[in-house]
Amino acid sequence: MPSTIQRSYRIRIYPNADQRAVLNRWFGTARWAWNHALERRSKAYRRRGESVSGVDVSRAITALKKTTRYNWLTEVPAGVIVQKLRDQDRAFTNFFSGRASYPRFRKRSSAQSVRVQIDQRQHRALSRWANEDVFVPGLGAMRWRNGAHPAQAPKMVTIRRDAAGRYFVTAMVEEAPAKRPAPTNKSVGIDLGLKSLAVLSTGEVLANPRHLRAKERRLRRAQRALSRKRRGSGRWHRTRRSVARLHARVADTRANHLHQLTRRLVDENQVIAVEDLSVKGLARTRLAKSVHDAGWGEFGRQLAYKAEWAGRQLVAIDRFAPSTRQCSGCGHVRAAVPLSTRRWQCPECGAEHDRDINAAVNIERIALEQLPGGTGEVKRVESGRPRGEAA
Repeated sequence: MPSTIQRSYRIRIYPNADQRAVLNRWFGTARWAWNHALERRSKAYRRRGESVSGVDVSRAITALKKTTRYNWLTEVPAGVIVQKLRDQDRAFTNFFSGRASYPRFRKRSSAQSVRVQIDQRQHRALSRWANEDVFVPGLGAMRWRNGAHPAQAPKMVTIRRDAAGRYFVTAMVEEAPAKRPAPTNKSVGIDLGLKSLAVLSTGEVLANPRHLRAKERRLRRAQRALSRKRRGSGRWHRTRRSVARLHARVADTRANHLHQLTRRLVDENQVIAVEDLSVKGLARTRLAKSVHDAGWGEFGRQLAYKAEWAGRQLVAIDRFAPSTRQCSGCGHVRAAVPLSTRRWQCPECGAEHDRDINAAVNIERIALEQLPGGTGEVKRVESGRPRGEAA
């Protein structure tokens, strides 16, 4: 068990009018620095085949600060510009490694963010964070919503205003891990789906809330209203924020549901078995909208770090393992099981299977076999008979 872990806190803040005015200057300057650097780098490569780094652009911006035209850059902390240029360096690194597309210019109507460094020698800042305040140099203390708060001052914070106009502060600190839950001998296999979000090897079916589908009618009406407004007008901005608020509600409800589900699975089970699905590949098919709405990628991410913190074992089996085609009772593997077939009978032992429950049982068995000394045998008894036997 590690002595410390890195944990991020996302805190909703409510800056006053003066603080919002300062933040608007910071956001505008950071957006200008990003677009200015992107234009310089793109032109240098197109015209001369020259590669320009963020350090080169930073030196050029330092020279611009001494001119009359750009002396307004001195009103913003230099770290705001430096951190934005570092973000762009990382964006280009991801582009050249094939992990992301080419960086794009930032718009005023999209989400804005800046990173601010907190000097660990400033005792005032350290004491304010220790007293459960959200304190940022240059802004002061800001009101925030009650919830999780780090017990120490972070070295750097990210201040973000999303498209719906909400403000957040994200702070990452190194702290001692929370007390782990008591070990248990339970294990579970999880078969993800779209009709049902997940089916467990215990036979439990977890419904798919379809958060986006539930708000589609309201989103269509709001987006139609937005398309009728003159772009850039006051009414257009108000309608755009209402559309963004609907999308934010969808994202928040989805994240909350997944957090509750993954927390329960990690607390109740010592071994958690899942399939190593290619979520990015599935998101390129005709099922892309449903896959994104279900949040499979976020579900796996939350399971991974929560299992690590709790001392649980998360085992991902091969995506090509015959979990659906194999009988969980006798091990017979069928040639194929069409997606329209929801229940099937094993031709060898005669056991009748629900497609998803059978897959979840097989996922759990294969995962247990992969563990050191594992036999894959599932001994829990339900309804008076071992799971996987024919009725």
